[in-house]
Amino acid sequence: MSKQTPFADRLPKPSKRAAGRTGPAQVPANIRVFGVDLSREERDLIRQRLGAKLGKHAPSIERVSVRVLDVNGPRGGVDKLCRIKVVLTGLPSVLYESRAAFLKDALNDALAGTERILRRSIERRHATPLKEPVRRKPLRPGPREEEPVEEEEEEGP
Repeated sequence: MSKQTPFADRLPKPSKRAAGRTGPAQVPANIRVFGVDLSREERDLIRQRLGAKLGKHAPSIERVSVRVLDVNGPRGGVDKLCRIKVVLTGLPSVLYESRAAFLKDALNDALAGTERILRRSIERRHATPLKEPVRRKPLRPGPREEEPVEEEEEEGP
């Protein structure tokens, strides 16, 4: 596992407003759980894994949301769902979800898929050339009102 800094649990509002191109420690990672019990250590592990997988893209990330739910409840089966949403600066958000029988497998698959899509999205932004600004032609002056020309009358022979 990489020694990347884990994503932050919470950030105070003034630092959120001041955040721009930040490191992994300033990226807030919200973890929401529905029907699954996660201990504090497991939440910290998820933040650590987010920092390891997505930390290199932290300057482009505004925030990360991880949702873990038990789809089938107590019935069992393939029922753990991990959904990761990454909000990017200047790009559309990235959303990836994975289902597996065990939470660890669902988390690993979702992290790998999110990192892959995130990398492609950021590379695409850097690969597209910037369009040159559209230069408008100067406004053409309206038709000139010419002074009426008096025609000379021809005198007969």
